[in-house]
Amino acid sequence: MKIYMIAGEASGDLHGSNLIRAIRRQSIETDFRCWGGELMQHEGATLIKHYRDLAFMGFIEVLFNIRTILRNIDFCKKDILEYKPDVLVLIDYPGFNLRIAEWAKQQGIRVVYYISPQIWAWKENRIHKIKRSIDDMCVVLPFEVEFYKKHNYPVHFVGHPLLDEIAKDSSVNDKEEMIVLLPGSRKQEITRMLPVMLEAADQFPQYKIMIAGAPGQDRSFYEPIIGDHRAELVFGKTYDLLKKARAGMITSGTATLEAGLLKLPQVVCYRANKVSFVIAKRLVKIKYISLVNLILDRPAVLELIQDDLTSNNITKELKNLLAETDRSHVLQQDYADLYRALGGEGASERTAKVVLKT
Repeated sequence: MKIYMIAGEASGDLHGSNLIRAIRRQSIETDFRCWGGELMQHEGATLIKHYRDLAFMGFIEVLFNIRTILRNIDFCKKDILEYKPDVLVLIDYPGFNLRIAEWAKQQGIRVVYYISPQIWAWKENRIHKIKRSIDDMCVVLPFEVEFYKKHNYPVHFVGHPLLDEIAKDSSVNDKEEMIVLLPGSRKQEITRMLPVMLEAADQFPQYKIMIAGAPGQDRSFYEPIIGDHRAELVFGKTYDLLKKARAGMITSGTATLEAGLLKLPQVVCYRANKVSFVIAKRLVKIKYISLVNLILDRPAVLELIQDDLTSNNITKELKNLLAETDRSHVLQQDYADLYRALGGEGASERTAKVVLKT
């Protein structure tokens, strides 16, 4: 069986690698060709494009890079036709993947989508494209089942793959006097988030400050931003840092959920290009930006967005969390509810069954 997979971000590379491993456990006779990263390549997939060449964040950034994006789409179509896959597996990354899905369906290729586009947040009219072009949709958030049911489109709730990833490491790490910074995976995110995080971190001289470097980014990119700040940059140790730290400053995205599942007190940070933010604010229909709050449908973690993202605001919340006040105890109860809501381990195995139609 020939499987073509497309992941456009670091998180997609992680979940794609676990899915490849699960598929191989269920069917030895498989060949993989992918857009992703080193993790998928390590599992034996032939890597065609690296996600670091694909990650454009925000309306303005996409506009400035539209020629590159269109060239990538054309190249992807040609490569798929030459490979002649039995199934196309698309992992998140909706701006690109939904266009490929619609085209692939017209070519008679079976399409499986893993980790639904967040059309419940904005662009709900994409449901029509999804119903036309996606044969099997595997969702990872519990409320997505009801959302799609409302549109008469049956989906597979497979649970969240982060539960599998966290379960891999059963070791117990003693807490250290450490604050961890996760400024995102894209260069635009890091440039906007890391300076304000470092400024806040300077207010905690009694704690070690650790920055989790993003896969696909070079140390040389971070060093001018870190400058003289008292912080250490580490690559490939994100989960270890999240487990050992007392608190974290986390850029909105999958990392907020990772921190929540590892029970790390956190402040959620987000700042976009001003024009992109104004456009998004008019279009997005959700109450929260962090996955923790979205899943629980309540403000369990503090979200500091755009102008509210200041070093003073971060510092104030971190002091409350580090002092182990009622605020921090309630947060741990919320995290327990979060874990229960996500459906247990086995997302990769359940998705593999959908891909293989077993």
